[in-house]
Amino acid sequence: QVQLVESGGGLVQAGGSLRLSCAASGRTFSSYAMGWFRQAPGKEREFVSAISRSGGNTYYADSVKGRFTISRDNAKNTVYLQMNNLKPEDTAVYYCAASVKAGVYGDWEYDYWGQGAQVTVSS
Repeated sequence: QVQLVESGGGLVQAGGSLRLSCAASGRTFSSYAMGWFRQAPGKEREFVSAISRSGGNTYYADSVKGRFTISRDNAKNTVYLQMNNLKPEDTAVYYCAASVKAGVYGDWEYDYWGQGAQVTVSS
């Protein structure tokens, strides 16, 4: 069992930056691939980014490529999402998730989810 807690959300102007953190409980954090998803009001949850167990492979949605960076610190049981050049369309609740089977793009591939962090980008 893994418990995930996101932090770092907030309100920012367009063009600004935020860094989300997701702290995981337990001793097996490095055995999980980690992902970030987001859900805007009235829309389905969508993939944002993912990182492999070791951190050697990263994946991004086209909409955030070049602006967002995912990373992890297995010693701290934490995954990060650095978000730069934020746009109003990035406004959503952001969720981190852990995958036992090293899932990447599909939310069905993830086994544990955090409670979400609100990110609001004003124009």
